[in-house]
Amino acid sequence: LLGIGYLGYRNFKTRSQLAHSQQEIQKQKIIELEQNRQLLSIDAMMKGQEEERSRIAKDLHDGLGGLLSGTKLSFMNVKEKLVLSPEHTQLFNRSLTMLDNTIGDLRKVSHNLMPATLVKYGLYDALRDFCDSIHAATGIKMIYQSYGEKRKLNSTAEVFVYRIIQELVNNTIKHANASAIIVQLTTAEQPIRITVEDNGKGFDKALLEQNKGNGLANISYRVQYLHGQYEIITAPGEGTSVNITLTA
Repeated sequence: LLGIGYLGYRNFKTRSQLAHSQQEIQKQKIIELEQNRQLLSIDAMMKGQEEERSRIAKDLHDGLGGLLSGTKLSFMNVKEKLVLSPEHTQLFNRSLTMLDNTIGDLRKVSHNLMPATLVKYGLYDALRDFCDSIHAATGIKMIYQSYGEKRKLNSTAEVFVYRIIQELVNNTIKHANASAIIVQLTTAEQPIRITVEDNGKGFDKALLEQNKGNGLANISYRVQYLHGQYEIITAPGEGTSVNITLTA
């Protein structure tokens, strides 16, 4: 009887352990399904954003940009046919200057929405162009370094890598009070490696956990979409280095 009882208890324990294991497997499957659902949601959101950016950029450049350029040309033609007083000539020229500034601002907005260099020439040239434009606009020393063979990424990955670096650099300009920024990109082999480093004022990482702004959230979404990870190394007075690995 004792033997039968022991066998019964052992069978019951085995069945309980098996049931518990199956429950854990089911829980893990549910977690994985939820993670996949979130990734699909992020995918749709981020792709939708980029498609909308691209559409707006094209509308601004081809539509409003073309209209303003045509208006400027008409103004120039009118000016040649009019005899204006010195005062009116000054006013006319001032209006043309304002129109030129508006066209320039429109081009900047269109470029930020979807850089033409990225579409025409690809990621590497677009990043170099971006760094050059940041230096010209802010005076911050920009060091862009691309290592290894320039591997062609799919279009979504190229846009997301560009946006990640763009967001990191813009955050540095806004908050770091830096005089130099280094942008490094390695795509020759997996994983893709990105480093954006500055010599700014740094910050307490504990504050980062308390206040994650939209900039960092957008970076996190894109890194997650590209199956990557990121690490922020910083301290007050010691600058900041953001290191990212992606498996796109």
